[in-house]
Amino acid sequence: MTSNIIVYMPAFNEGETIFKVLNSINIKRTNVNVEYLVVDDGSTDNTVIEAKKANATVVSHRYNKGVGKAFETAIEYALNNKVDVLVSIDADGQFDVNQIDEFLNTILDDQADFCIGNRFSKSKPEKMPFAKYWGNKQMNKIISFIGKEKIEDASCGFRAYSKKALLNLNLQGQFTYTHEVILDLLDKGFRVNQIPVNVIYFEDRVSRIANNLFSYAFRSLMIIFKCYKDYKPLNFFLSIASLVLLTSLAGGFFVLYNWFTVGSISPYKSIGIISLALLGISILLTIFAFLADMLNRIRRNQEKILYLSKQKYFDKN
Repeated sequence: MTSNIIVYMPAFNEGETIFKVLNSINIKRTNVNVEYLVVDDGSTDNTVIEAKKANATVVSHRYNKGVGKAFETAIEYALNNKVDVLVSIDADGQFDVNQIDEFLNTILDDQADFCIGNRFSKSKPEKMPFAKYWGNKQMNKIISFIGKEKIEDASCGFRAYSKKALLNLNLQGQFTYTHEVILDLLDKGFRVNQIPVNVIYFEDRVSRIANNLFSYAFRSLMIIFKCYKDYKPLNFFLSIASLVLLTSLAGGFFVLYNWFTVGSISPYKSIGIISLALLGISILLTIFAFLADMLNRIRRNQEKILYLSKQKYFDKN
């Protein structure tokens, strides 16, 4: 049986490299139909011309929307064209296109539902800035903690997804998708495989996403924060309630200690009042945690219904 494969590249002003990258792809897997998709994210150079010269299908955004929206565009196109595997890879030549077969084989041989490239299987890649390397490592720890599975490289853009994984994705963040996709699919029980990849860092190249590390870290953390709230609401709100309760108890014990030793709560009456207020807030947060957990069960059921609806819609069209 022949499988439909789409190799997708997000592109924003990649006219210098995209033709060479597309032209160098040579997929060896048999019984596959391969299509190259370039999502032009508002480029102002010759990206579209060069991509079409390499016989790629180009879908263009009128202005730059970010890689998160570009990925959503790629998903919609892929599902409308009955894809079996969607592979995403950068258009700048940073990754080795000869490794695409490893990603395809993993999905098509049913070893995993989605694959993530791992740039750190050996050590820090040559010429990768240390600050970026350290930041990636910290992000991996956060994703691994929330997803309850050790993720070696949560930010790598070299990936592959099965059709079922794509149908189950419901993304909210527009800035980037890399972390949210992992948390979403792991939360739904999908199998992940992490494949060591070769990567080249160019000294004069500025990252389109992480050109400002502080801004990138803040915006990525906000997406992760929202994912943790949505996928683990009980843990999220109980953690906050516990911190508030501990603060309340610390203040309360301090006032009680002063009362037992001195015989008066003065001049710490205000601390006692604040501690009681914090105790009330912690109780409310605990109640809210269980309400959020009930809503999360409803969300999960709604997402199952949405998956079935999307499956029916795309199969029909």
